Amino acid sequence: MPPRRSATLIAVVAMMTSLTPGVAAAQQAPADVDAVAPADPVNLTELRREAEKAAKDLEAATKALEQRRAQIRESERKLSATLRELQKAETAFAQIRQPLSDLVTLLYQQPPGGDAVGFLSGQADNGTLRNMATVTQLIAERDRILEDSSRLQKERERLAAEAQELRASNLLAEAQMGAEIETLRARSQKIVQSLTRALVKLGVKINKRGQPAAGCDPTRASSMNEFPNGLIPQAYLCPLQQRGNQLRGDAALAFISLNEAYKRQFGRPMCVTDSYRSLAEQQSVYYTRPGLAAVPGRSNHGLGLAVDLCGGVERFRSPQFNWLETNGKKFGWIHPEWAYSSPFEPWHWEYDPKIGSLL
Repeated sequence: MPPRRSATLIAVVAMMTSLTPGVAAAQQAPADVDAVAPADPVNLTELRREAEKAAKDLEAATKALEQRRAQIRESERKLSATLRELQKAETAFAQIRQPLSDLVTLLYQQPPGGDAVGFLSGQADNGTLRNMATVTQLIAERDRILEDSSRLQKERERLAAEAQELRASNLLAEAQMGAEIETLRARSQKIVQSLTRALVKLGVKINKRGQPAAGCDPTRASSMNEFPNGLIPQAYLCPLQQRGNQLRGDAALAFISLNEAYKRQFGRPMCVTDSYRSLAEQQSVYYTRPGLAAVPGRSNHGLGLAVDLCGGVERFRSPQFNWLETNGKKFGWIHPEWAYSSPFEPWHWEYDPKIGSLL
């Protein structure tokens, strides 16, 4: 959006607005377009890459731990269900086993009618044989039940031991994964601290105590989508070297690197008239400068992804504009197509996260 400018500049802009971008470009030959941005001395881009990789590794490890925990809960649930079923079966067998055992004991103590001597001598009658067959069958049934009960008991003990071993191995695996996550978290924090120190060296005012600023952490950039346009909390914004200006983390780091390259090219930092705008600020600009500001809630300024520049950049095809047009993409910053003509805003530049993520 437009910086403060004189009546003369407004007249120049109005005259150039009547020209198409192609005509304007043809009438004003680019200057210094071959000037290449020197390398960033503190390499914020590399630090940003490291921070993003550390964050991705941490996120992947955390997801793996959660999946492992879910598997643990499921396996323990199945084991518990099996043990409960075995307990029920054992209880049912016990209910059958006890009266059967009592009956067999009673039959031994008080055998049914029949001549035992005749049975032993091979002269037993049919009644005696039936009684003895009944006793034999009851004994066999009792032995089968006892055998099944013993088998169930061994199975229960085996499953209980398996459950205990599983819990122990799960606890060990979880502890190991937890330690890995803590290591990754510490690594991520260390990288962000290095990034913060680099920003301080470049003149960015982080905070009074010099603690890492959460808003300058590029890994938090994706969470910006959770907030409405113009309602990003201050804790999620990163200050620029230009006092009073701020952007979201990834855009800010890219702009600071671009600013350093610009400073080496022109001997002075970029001039910024506007950066992040709250919803209230968007409304104020919209009503005080009608036709030269986006509808409140729709501006890229409200996403922390746009700046308005001065110091020469605001003059179309100036050396500063041409240099920025040539080198901006190397840092993820572009002059959007609409700003070449509709409306014509040479001062307006935006950070493209897709381009920035590839750097």
